[in-house]
Amino acid sequence: MRSRISLYTAGLLASSTLFTAPTLAQQVQVAETSIQDAIIVTGVRGGKPRTVADSPAPIDVLSAEGFQRAGRAELGEALAAQLPSFNFGTNVAGINSIVRPVSNRGMGPAYTLVLVNGKRRHNGALLTNGGGDTSGVNPVDLDLIPLSAVDSFEVLKDSAAAQYGSDAVAGVVNVKLKSRREGGHIGLTWGSLYDGEGDLQTKKLEADFALPLGEEGFIHVSGDARKRGMAWWNFPATNLVAYSPASNPKNATWNRDGAHNGDPEIKAYNLSYNAELPLQNGVTLYSFTTGGLRETVIGNNFRRPNSAANIASLFPDGYFPLNNTNENDLQSVWGAKGEWAGWDWDLSASYGRNRNQQYSDFTINPSLGPSTPTRFDSLATYQFEQSVANLDVTRGFAVGLPEPLQFSWGAEGRIDRFATYAGDPRASVNGGYIFKPGDQEGNPNVGKPASVGAQAGVTLSKADEARLVRRSVAGYADLGLYPVKDWFVDVAVRVENYDDSSGTTAGGKINSRYDFNDIIAVRGTVGTGFRAPSLTQLGYAQTDNRTNIDAAGNVVPSLSKLARTGSALAEALGGKDLDPEKSVNFGLGFVLRPLDQVNLTVDGYQVKVTDRIVRTGYLYGPALNRLLLANGLSGTEWVQYFANAVDTRTRGLDVVADTKLDLEAFGDLKLEAAFNYNKTKITHIANTPSQLLGLGSNPGGNLIFFGRSAQGDLTVANPETKLILSGTWTWDRFTVGGRVTRYGSYIWQRTENVAQDVKFGAKWLTDLDVGVELTDGLRVNVGANNIFDVRPDKNGPGDPVSGGFSFYYGSPPFAPSGGTYYARISYDF
Repeated sequence: MRSRISLYTAGLLASSTLFTAPTLAQQVQVAETSIQDAIIVTGVRGGKPRTVADSPAPIDVLSAEGFQRAGRAELGEALAAQLPSFNFGTNVAGINSIVRPVSNRGMGPAYTLVLVNGKRRHNGALLTNGGGDTSGVNPVDLDLIPLSAVDSFEVLKDSAAAQYGSDAVAGVVNVKLKSRREGGHIGLTWGSLYDGEGDLQTKKLEADFALPLGEEGFIHVSGDARKRGMAWWNFPATNLVAYSPASNPKNATWNRDGAHNGDPEIKAYNLSYNAELPLQNGVTLYSFTTGGLRETVIGNNFRRPNSAANIASLFPDGYFPLNNTNENDLQSVWGAKGEWAGWDWDLSASYGRNRNQQYSDFTINPSLGPSTPTRFDSLATYQFEQSVANLDVTRGFAVGLPEPLQFSWGAEGRIDRFATYAGDPRASVNGGYIFKPGDQEGNPNVGKPASVGAQAGVTLSKADEARLVRRSVAGYADLGLYPVKDWFVDVAVRVENYDDSSGTTAGGKINSRYDFNDIIAVRGTVGTGFRAPSLTQLGYAQTDNRTNIDAAGNVVPSLSKLARTGSALAEALGGKDLDPEKSVNFGLGFVLRPLDQVNLTVDGYQVKVTDRIVRTGYLYGPALNRLLLANGLSGTEWVQYFANAVDTRTRGLDVVADTKLDLEAFGDLKLEAAFNYNKTKITHIANTPSQLLGLGSNPGGNLIFFGRSAQGDLTVANPETKLILSGTWTWDRFTVGGRVTRYGSYIWQRTENVAQDVKFGAKWLTDLDVGVELTDGLRVNVGANNIFDVRPDKNGPGDPVSGGFSFYYGSPPFAPSGGTYYARISYDF
């Protein structure tokens, strides 16, 4: 029972987001029709129309008017700014700076299903490996949906695996596209970071328009184009010990500003349409399609002049390597709906594809020596495809109850395909170059091998390539009824069969709500679910040059290997075939409306997941040498693989309150407070495999199967608390909106040594927006996000010897780029 009026008119987005408020006409419409009365379709099937106020499960309806102003922030970040139970991992390292996972109720992106117009959205091709989620799933990329096409978002904060599918354990986000028959919108936004280096500016142009199709149909066309500059905000490390030898002039003059990590340069272009055509026989044809192109340039850590990753004859002063990506995305849905013999039916088919190619305009493979290329046209290519056929049928039956009994059923067939393609062989080959006297000033690496692989990017070899296909079929049944007038009960079951090792699984859910009177109601949920391993977890492998942290807390450049599930190497280290995850969900809350303009909801929840799939900790050291050599590796790699390694329990509480005050001649004031508490605990860790225990002595290495660092990603990497206070004052043609958000503290557990942990304190962020409608439809807004330029705590030098990694560490829940200011002009017609 959550009001979103205050955020509708404020249009305030996440830290680092550019936006304006809706037009005056839209504000009046929102003021006259409370969001509590908005009709919802997510979480219920058929029956009488339901509103946010009488939903049997906690659900938020968010207007796209605020999101449409997004200039430099991703849509996931914008969602996190408005929902206290959402967190947005802003990892700023390498490829992870464009794959930033959304965490809902303390759980990663694998547990929140994304729908568009009620239809499953396809996954992206890239894997998560940062931002608080290292599970290796390939999440949906919301940022490839044009915001100008979106009418609203429905966010179900409740397990719905039995209703929608295995990836709805933590909830569902349903993106509803615009469906008007006339009118349109055009907007231009410019903004900039307060400070930093590089290109601080963001520019965005979006437009949409609607046309009638036949007598009652429509087609709504939308598009946007945006450009964000590459910007970074590093700081020189302090408390340094100079790199040996201290006399090296390249070290004496280096201020330890160690990285160009931050915002990647992004050029993105998105187009879409949404159309419906009612026919005379009562059948309605519909279709919607989204397509996008995105190019990125991503900075990375500084390669020092005398490091093993540099060839001094090429870069005598060191270099900042780049990782470039070229991405295209498409999803198209076609269907028909109607009524037959009293049954409402909806039949559809969809196809989605995401393809991402990585290359580099500026990097080297040091192991090739001075002859290495400084550009690689291909490092790796990732592709995910999904085809879905879906049938939903529902009907109400009058059986003498206060309301008709609603029976719904349906079936779904799905084909998922995931593939990776090797890049230029020269990018991943070990050329075997050994540093010679005179190669580098101070000769720190004479006689040592140079680093292997193109720097800053993930490189895939032929041995790493994957081609995976999985087919699944599912059926569900849903029964909703009122045993008595004010008591609603919904029961759902779902069975899915996969043609791989996941086999057949089933889940169920009971959801209920009882209204004592017009003032107070209680609601609750009990459900079970499952999640089949993602194709990436089943078959992805890579070997890349990266910087890791050893058990003593030292920063160590190393060649890292993610071993494919089922491979000889993974099995030799204790890996097994992956089983589906199983979950049990409980929810209990109440809805309180003591006055007409005052709403309060409190919802507690618990989610238990068994056999949770995670990456193991890095396994390395001399004990692995023989196994690595036997599998065609160099013998010094750090190895991980996916495993059903842990059971977790997540408990939390959502509290939301809102009110509206009529100030008469001075306009309206809308206030809202939203709070989330969330804590995940690991209740069981699988025993260390006998294969690891049998490797014997491993001096200086690590054979801990799932250690503290990996555990911390699940338990303490995200804040336990988040508070959002917002308000909007509307008077005549003016609006002033503000929001204050408090993010709780979080911890980066680096190693097995507690003394190496880094704690990041709680932070308060403030946003402000001022808008005026100059004429009907023409509006100007100015404002700032994170107006006081609050940053995450600094971690200090990551390496006490070199001072490298001197930037914001951990996974901050808000953009570490600091404050932004913006101006926008828009016209609605």
